[in-house]
Amino acid sequence: MAADDIVDILQLINSENVGPVTFYKLIKKFGSAKRALEEAMAIAKIKLFPRDEVLEILDETAKKDIAVISFQDTLYPQQLLGISDAPPVLFARGNLKLLNVQASLSIVGARNASINGRKTASRIAYDLTNKNVVIISGMARGIDAAAHKGSLYAFNQQGPTIAVLGTGVDVPYPDENQNLYAQIVEQGCVISEFLPGTLPQALNFPRRNKIVAALSLGTLVVEATLKSGSLITAKLATEYGRKLFAVPGAPTDARSLGPNLLIKNGASLVENAQDIIKVLHTPCQPILQLKNPPKQQELRFETVRPAQTLSSQKTKIIDYLNSDGVYVDEIIRASGMSASEVALELLDLEMSGKIERQSGNKVSLIKRK
Repeated sequence: MAADDIVDILQLINSENVGPVTFYKLIKKFGSAKRALEEAMAIAKIKLFPRDEVLEILDETAKKDIAVISFQDTLYPQQLLGISDAPPVLFARGNLKLLNVQASLSIVGARNASINGRKTASRIAYDLTNKNVVIISGMARGIDAAAHKGSLYAFNQQGPTIAVLGTGVDVPYPDENQNLYAQIVEQGCVISEFLPGTLPQALNFPRRNKIVAALSLGTLVVEATLKSGSLITAKLATEYGRKLFAVPGAPTDARSLGPNLLIKNGASLVENAQDIIKVLHTPCQPILQLKNPPKQQELRFETVRPAQTLSSQKTKIIDYLNSDGVYVDEIIRASGMSASEVALELLDLEMSGKIERQSGNKVSLIKRK
């Protein structure tokens, strides 16, 4: 694409009162972003984004090795072109060839996921990646991170995965996932529709979820409360005509209520990767052949200061637990806390009547009757 074309597109989509739907209407009416910009100056509601700022952004993306992919580019994900509000521009780092693979699956779920939920997401992602299905998620803590890690561990720790961010593509969020971000850039691909440098804001994450839902052939939900954003992603997936999958769970755990409801309403019940492969019915090209040559380059990160509307609190110990029981050693590994810190928190939970000890150094939530 000509340099002027991408400048025109970026200027138009970042202009005031121009979202994706309006953008495409203007393109359809005037034939090009350049012509739309000329006409937009006469529209009172539209305030054009400064062109010199667009040029500065493109200069910065070149310095940081960030790809700028417009909806007219052959590298743009074809899966996204089918939705009316697809982002006109994506910013990407990593292996761009992964954006148009034949077989892909999104995995979403609770941020405060249990140990078992994380293990399930990670195992399914690992098995699917080894079967040449690319896993897509939003790089949030909990189920998202577990799914990415499972994929990265596939193919002898060379497996790819795609992370869709609700921040700029150069802003890893949450901060605890910076190492995960670096691994995904090296082995897979990170994408965002937001300008580089964009810090986390609550209103951006629903837009991120739209891409997660539309980019793949289907979405798997692993643990989600009835008010979880993961159910919104699942709803979007069905609206986009994608397959919907869910892992069932104990009705005593609020994080199982979302997946259980989806299964009642027609989502495919999933216990393992094979359950998904049977439903997808799609050829799987060897994804390791799509791997780009490694680049010897140090990644530079923006300093992330989360917006006040977003919680930056790490997962609480109780959120790792379920009513079936979890090994204390697994809690220590998952939380990153010391054994003494975990022991003190578990003692406090036990004294307050929220958990109980089991044989074999396991603890579980007390089932409420």
